[in-house]
Amino acid sequence: MDARPYLLAQCLDRLLPGDRTVLAVSCWATAHADVHWANLTEPLCLLDWAGWGMAPEGFDAAALYAYALLQPDTAARVRTAFPVLGSPAGLAAEAAVCAQLLQTVARGDNLVLEGPLRNWAGELRRR
Repeated sequence: MDARPYLLAQCLDRLLPGDRTVLAVSCWATAHADVHWANLTEPLCLLDWAGWGMAPEGFDAAALYAYALLQPDTAARVRTAFPVLGSPAGLAAEAAVCAQLLQTVARGDNLVLEGPLRNWAGELRRR
């Protein structure tokens, strides 16, 4: 994830144009930046740290949530396990992940997630 502030702002502007103060990143944290089910093993191990760096707090949790959207029960469990999701502090992370994945849909990837991502984007706009 390239979470430099100006790139993050561009990404978020596409998803949630308007008041930037609501999307201010209150905390930057180290992030894996590619958390999805294929990068998790049992016993718990997180694979593929090639893209790690700094991102808004909750970025990895938001990514895992995004990839669970096709399984609503699992998505709900992810939200419960990571209380930063749904919090004011986590809004920027959720919006960044949603916007980035919608960009991949526009390029022809992750097409199965398009509907759930658009629904999530709508929810984020209403916050």
